[in-house]
Amino acid sequence: MSKTKLYEGKAKIVYTTDDDNQMLIHFKDEATAFDGVKKGKIKGKGIVNNKMSCHLFQYLERYNVPTHFIEQASDNEMLVKKVEIIKIEVAMRNIAAGHLCKRYGIEEGTDLQTPILEFYLKDDSLHNPLINEYHAYALELATREEVRYFSQQAIKINAVLRSYFHRRDILLVDFKLEFGRLADEIILADEISPDTCRLWDAKTRKKMDKDRFRHDLGEVEETYKEILERTLA
Repeated sequence: MSKTKLYEGKAKIVYTTDDDNQMLIHFKDEATAFDGVKKGKIKGKGIVNNKMSCHLFQYLERYNVPTHFIEQASDNEMLVKKVEIIKIEVAMRNIAAGHLCKRYGIEEGTDLQTPILEFYLKDDSLHNPLINEYHAYALELATREEVRYFSQQAIKINAVLRSYFHRRDILLVDFKLEFGRLADEIILADEISPDTCRLWDAKTRKKMDKDRFRHDLGEVEETYKEILERTLA
């Protein structure tokens, strides 16, 4: 397969392919935090994120969640459908952590009475600010029908993945999703990995995601490998 680099981000490189309707995503070992202020490398992260994303995309499709996934191309590469990414990051929160605690003074680890659905403008230069559905309409980021649809999908995905991880003694604390347009369809895109999810051990509440890198908790590479093994089990 011939490929040409189209875009390189903080964690991935996107390539065009011989097929105009398909793209190749290469997952990097580089890691960033705090809007790129902190930078580093996690050996094997690209392989972990790719394999975990491939597995979970295929799992979600069994529950009629359409995704951009086509096939795993290599240990750290995924072949996907070419989509137009909607410039909204959709976050689902089940347990208080991260920005939610800072914004509302909630103690980390508090179980939320109901999952919280949030929208963020996908723009690193603005530090991905929190928005609501009316911003989405006014800024012409998405239509009412699109927002309604991917909100419903996010709630469904949360239910499916919470149950999946629960059976593996893992708490799905929170996670972010990205959706894209494919013709007249909205499908799940990007990745589902320790970079985009907060995952804690259900018994010890040990952090098993990028927070270990963010906050210098140690055992970063080992924990990434462990979360992949438990996810695939």
